[in-house]
Amino acid sequence: MRKTIRVTLVLMVLVSSMLFANGKTEQAAPVDPNAPVTLSVWCWDPTFNIFAMNEAAKIYGADHSNVSVKVVETPWADLQQKLITSLSANSTDNLPDIILMQDNAIQKNVVNYPDAYVALNGKIDLSQFAQFKVDVSTVNGKHYAVPFDNGATGTFIRTDILKEAGLKASDFNDITWERFIELGKIVKQKTGLPLVSTVANEPDFIMIMLQSCGVWMFDENGKAYIKDNAVLKECLKVFKEMVESGVCVLVTDWNAYIATLNNGSVAATINGCWIVGSISAEKSQSGKWAVINTPRFGSISSSVNYSSQGGSSWIVMANSKHQDVAIDFLSKTFGGSVELYDTILPSSGAIATWLPAAKALAYDKPIPFFGGQKIYADLVGYSGKVPNVKYGIYNYEARDAIARALSDILKGADMDSALATAQKNVEFQMSE
Repeated sequence: MRKTIRVTLVLMVLVSSMLFANGKTEQAAPVDPNAPVTLSVWCWDPTFNIFAMNEAAKIYGADHSNVSVKVVETPWADLQQKLITSLSANSTDNLPDIILMQDNAIQKNVVNYPDAYVALNGKIDLSQFAQFKVDVSTVNGKHYAVPFDNGATGTFIRTDILKEAGLKASDFNDITWERFIELGKIVKQKTGLPLVSTVANEPDFIMIMLQSCGVWMFDENGKAYIKDNAVLKECLKVFKEMVESGVCVLVTDWNAYIATLNNGSVAATINGCWIVGSISAEKSQSGKWAVINTPRFGSISSSVNYSSQGGSSWIVMANSKHQDVAIDFLSKTFGGSVELYDTILPSSGAIATWLPAAKALAYDKPIPFFGGQKIYADLVGYSGKVPNVKYGIYNYEARDAIARALSDILKGADMDSALATAQKNVEFQMSE
């Protein structure tokens, strides 16, 4: 017993000698809050995302002169590939502090690599953002992203063409898809122009329609919800009628789609609000456009006149050595600065999903190109009314399956059979 006590005392002395050198406690060196910090960021598009990030760095730097931001231009496809390669190899030293991620890819990335990203619960006030954007980056109750650009949809329409058809923009506000087709037929009859265009074999319209109903291609348990999805069938039915009636014209690719807007070969488009930049590029059409909300389904009780198409969000990487600084930076800029959104809107058209941004002066300005309409204030208002959906981790796979089914249906295939095949293909991919 005494031997045990002696050994214990010796160990205590040894431990004490390690903790107390020259009578002083050895402690970790205090962190200097003013030490230089460089945050690295990966994102794409110099005139949009990169521009916004650099402006955010200027605003944050005014009160945090020790913090600088290094933006590395990284196209989305390259960013995703680099990210997966590094995380798969468990080699994260080369990853940045912050990345921009497309909204419809967040769920899959987080589910596959949950420890790679920082949960922001309690660290950033996400209640100030449009709820549908917050839900996009929520996995098992944890929020992994700071929402950025707004994908809220609108009907962007040529007022001069409507006038020729005896109509006005307000005739399209708060309407159903059924009424949209009726008005489209009038435009077609009076002007010879289709009302809208879209890229053939792309299901953009279907996705917009689905989200307006708060329904997606997966059920609440994450299972494929395609062949028995009554809302999806109604979307396909209405879209098929739009095409067959000449209200919607199909074009070969994205460039051809933009051309229909700029050369006046259609009267309108329904898309995410980021399309404003492409529309405004044709200066000769200034004053001839207006924006109203998105059609809804009269036969579906959950359907509203608001939806979303596209968008992205900022994510803090778990490998970052400056997580707290990165979070504070995003909180005080993209999640806390009216000045930032007031600065980036006029130059880039980056419309916020941070709802207080509607107070920025730039959002309340009449836009001459759109006949003096305060379109940015309207679009931010739309974003707060977009229904929430769960994109799921196989969103791209389901979207591609719907695109193939849509193509077959337009060629005359039976809808139930086409959707059954789509569901089977998605379920196969989910099982691999």
